[in-house]
This record gives sequence, structure tokens and C-alpha cells, in this order.
Amino acid sequence: MGTGRIQRVDVLGVGISAINRDMAIDEVTRWIEERERHYVCVTGVHGVMESQRDEELMRIHNASGLTTPDGMPMVWAGHKAGASWMGQVFGADLMQTVLARAAERGWSSYLYGGKEGVPELLAARLTARFPQLKIAGTYSPPFRPLTEEEDAEIVARINDSGAELVWVGLSTPKQERWMAAHRDRLHAPALFGVGAAFDMHAGLVKRAPDWMREHGLEWSYRLAKEPKRLWRRYLRNNPAFLAQIMRNPPKLRD
Repeated sequence: MGTGRIQRVDVLGVGISAINRDMAIDEVTRWIEERERHYVCVTGVHGVMESQRDEELMRIHNASGLTTPDGMPMVWAGHKAGASWMGQVFGADLMQTVLARAAERGWSSYLYGGKEGVPELLAARLTARFPQLKIAGTYSPPFRPLTEEEDAEIVARINDSGAELVWVGLSTPKQERWMAAHRDRLHAPALFGVGAAFDMHAGLVKRAPDWMREHGLEWSYRLAKEPKRLWRRYLRNNPAFLAQIMRNPPKLRD
């Protein structure tokens, strides 16, 4: 289960960590220093609503070391529940913040995910930004499920790399399932499911402007950029989220 050190806000059954970016980096630092092993879910409306339809996905979110508030709806929910200190912890922002500290402290990272060539491009972009950053390895998995032998091979490859941080750039809920399934098999203290952050930091996808993110409008920016892929998701999830959150207000967990 999660560390228990950080409070959670119950958002339709999903425990969103009542944190801001500084709290997140401090918690991850503690894991590495104390060699605790956890995974991080970066969760907004999409993850919460997918969890309504999938009990196992909800369990995975609630068993994380951190489930960060990815977007203003989660922050607003936290504020309504009394967690006034909560702030947005986007996957791309979390990745940049943690990697800046990793460069300072010598932590190494493994990049798992993205289309063919993306993790290598990402590694080049990140090391250009953070010259002291250590990238222990990269792997772009096929779109089909891995065989048991292939999966065992990638686990061994990540473990042999000595990485302290494993960045997982798949989609939700695939990356959450992968982290939960591999948490006990990997030696790295921290696994992060950061999805689109791979493409963003690789320079393949532009981020929404700061003002849109601060006002909870990043979803509309992403929809405008990828309408064919995202319109069904937002049409299905956003109205349902609003209706359910009005019936079941968020609350701080004991």
C-alpha cells in the first residue's frame, strides 16, 4: 500500500495525494534515500473515471506511493475537502523536477515506453538540458503484450542497469497496470507513470500555455491538438465526473 505519510483526498474512491510539487519531490527523495520501493500514478479526471469502471485500476491507484493531482479538477477537489496546500503535479512537471534533482544527486534513470525511437530522443533531449543526468537505459516496448520471456528479459535489463528511477511512458491505464505488476520485481525505488510527458520532453508534442493549465483548461488544448483520439474520452468522462462529484463530494481520508 501507499506510504501512509501523506494524506489523501477521496475523489470518487480514488485517493489523490494531498500534495504540491515540493512535497512530491521530497517524498521521492525519501524513498531513494531509504531504499523504499513505490510507484507514482499521475491522475486526473480520466484516471478517476476509468477507475469507476475498473475496480483493479482503482486498487492500483490507492496502493501507489503517490497518486498526484494531475490537473486543476483534482486540486479543486482537494481544496474543497480542506487540503488548501494542494497544487497541480503534472506528469511533465514532476518528471522535470525529479530529473533536476537526479542530476544533482547522481540518481540514474531508465526510460521505458514511447514509440520506437522516442525514448532515445528523449534521453538526448534530457541530457542536453541536464548535462549531469545519468540515463541508464531505454526501451520502446512493442504494442502487443510481451511474452513471459521478453518481460523477464526487460526486468533483468532494468535491474542490471542500476537505475534508481524508472520512467514509464505508456498510456492510462496501461502504465498503471505495468507499474503495479512490476513493482516487486524491479530494484529501483521509484517508478513513475508519466504518459504523454515522454512526447512533451522529447519535443514531439507542445504543452498547453501556463494560463490554460492554471485555469483547468489543458484538456481543451489537448483536445484541439488530438481531436480524433481524445473527443470520446472527454465527452464520456468530463460530464460524468461533474455529475458524480456533486453527488459524492471529495473528502480527506483519515
